[in-house]
Amino acid sequence: MKILVVLTSHDTLGDSGEKTGFWLEELAAPYYAFVDAGAELTLASPKGGQPPLDPKSNEPAFQTDATRRFEADATATAALAATRKLAEASIADYDAVFYPGGHGPLWDLAEDAASIALIESAVRADKPVAAVCHAPAALRHVKDADGKPLVNGRTVTGFSNSEEEAVGLTQVVPFLVEDMLESNGGHYSKAADWQSHVVQDGLLITGQNPASSEAAARALLDQLG
Repeated sequence: MKILVVLTSHDTLGDSGEKTGFWLEELAAPYYAFVDAGAELTLASPKGGQPPLDPKSNEPAFQTDATRRFEADATATAALAATRKLAEASIADYDAVFYPGGHGPLWDLAEDAASIALIESAVRADKPVAAVCHAPAALRHVKDADGKPLVNGRTVTGFSNSEEEAVGLTQVVPFLVEDMLESNGGHYSKAADWQSHVVQDGLLITGQNPASSEAAARALLDQLG
């Protein structure tokens, strides 16, 4: 069982002067769900190498058993420091794709041609794709075989407008995940802010927020059977 984990390479939070990147828990919790289930992981990002960590996700309030395990795990941190360039990854080599969030994907993965092609190839090959929190941004320009948005007519979730408002970044982000999914014809579903919520529609699995990351990973493992 081989899973490709796709991380952002974008580190600037719009014009705020603050840094962003991937959210640590959204990598760490799925990482161990996969590894402990015997999966072989490859980490990739648009630029390759060390992806930027959202510094807020490393604050004590957001630490979990999984994040502490990850940071103490030399194998995991080495893999993170040497992510593969996304454009060099082929879906033929993997059974599934998982996208952790953080605000970074709103800027790069949403527009990245290699990421778009990867997801489209995965769906054509009947391989599941999962994305959590802000990572459903990567679905923004993905089309199905008929040329319609992949999310059109599908039940999906992702970071909600109310959660974005709660973190004070509604005016900073280039678009809101909830609005984008709905404008592309998705049937947006959500739970209360910060509660775990995962939906699956066919091969597409989406999670609402950081609390949903492990559940989204487990849903992907269930799909792989």
